[in-house]
Amino acid sequence: MATVRTAIIGMGIGRPNGRAIARNMRGRVVALCDLYKERMEEFARELPEPPRLYTDYREVCRDPEVDAVFVGTPNQWHVPIALEAVRNGKHVLVTKPLADSEEAARELVEAAEAAGVVNMMSLSTRFSDPVQYLGRLAQRGEFGELYYARARSVRRSGIPTWSLGFIQKGGGAFRDVGVHALDAVWWLMGMPRPVSVVGVAGARFGPRGLGYWDFSPAPEEYYRQFAADDYGGGFIRFENGAGLQIESFWASHQRAEFQIELFGTEAGAQLDPLTLYRTVDGAPQDISVRLPKGPEVWDRIAAHFIECILDGRPCEAPLRHGLMVQQMMEALLKSAETGREVRLDGAGG
Repeated sequence: MATVRTAIIGMGIGRPNGRAIARNMRGRVVALCDLYKERMEEFARELPEPPRLYTDYREVCRDPEVDAVFVGTPNQWHVPIALEAVRNGKHVLVTKPLADSEEAARELVEAAEAAGVVNMMSLSTRFSDPVQYLGRLAQRGEFGELYYARARSVRRSGIPTWSLGFIQKGGGAFRDVGVHALDAVWWLMGMPRPVSVVGVAGARFGPRGLGYWDFSPAPEEYYRQFAADDYGGGFIRFENGAGLQIESFWASHQRAEFQIELFGTEAGAQLDPLTLYRTVDGAPQDISVRLPKGPEVWDRIAAHFIECILDGRPCEAPLRHGLMVQQMMEALLKSAETGREVRLDGAGG
């Protein structure tokens, strides 16, 4: 049986992705790469076969016994590592966001497409059971025309404390958690082309040493390096006339939630709790949906990636989707910085 020999780079989000690849009958994890050898050794004990260990991503990307690479590092390293992989003919699976800037994201997409390798985003919200369910309804036209949506990710005290990459330039709340809400709702809306973005963003908690993970105190030597946003929100207008209100908070004095709300001409929906709204014979219906337990989301992502490589299945989450989401995120942050609407021309093209 043909298998995909995969290297996992980054032992944070790389662990659930690596476990899923190793669980797949046609997947193997043959190499790990991280700056800390003890983190690799700990994860290696979970795997069915002993992987080779690397501390230099360039070496693992040049390993002839590796077919594919998962990139799960801080944002600032996604593009350098994935570029090295595709230049060596490796298929790539990249965690969100695609990059720390639109320019870097575009460079990677063009290189991956030119190389002809399978290139895919690992998107745990888009591939989740409730989002996939709503997506099937949308694709069948159950909502009619989706003309408006709201999406938000709100934490009360959730600024990451385990990597400076999160809070330095190129990180931030919107690229960390807002990207999940933005990608999922944009996909549900049918991936329309964005034409303009207006936004606000800033840092009201992080630079003061407040709002860190689970109300934990942050050392001054950590939070004084804060150079990103801890909240962002705005409005995106699409070419088809649809609009999207999007919000992301790492810390706030509000109820924690992750929510998507869809407004359609024939029906509407919200993600949590999963509910459909429609009118039948002049009477409103609120339909609660209880989904049967499906595959773990990481298993679904791994299976799709492997099918794209071995079976030639068209990729449902290519890096180009990540580029378009990156463009919307960067436009919102630029609008916040300049105080002006940002117009988009040929998004993702």
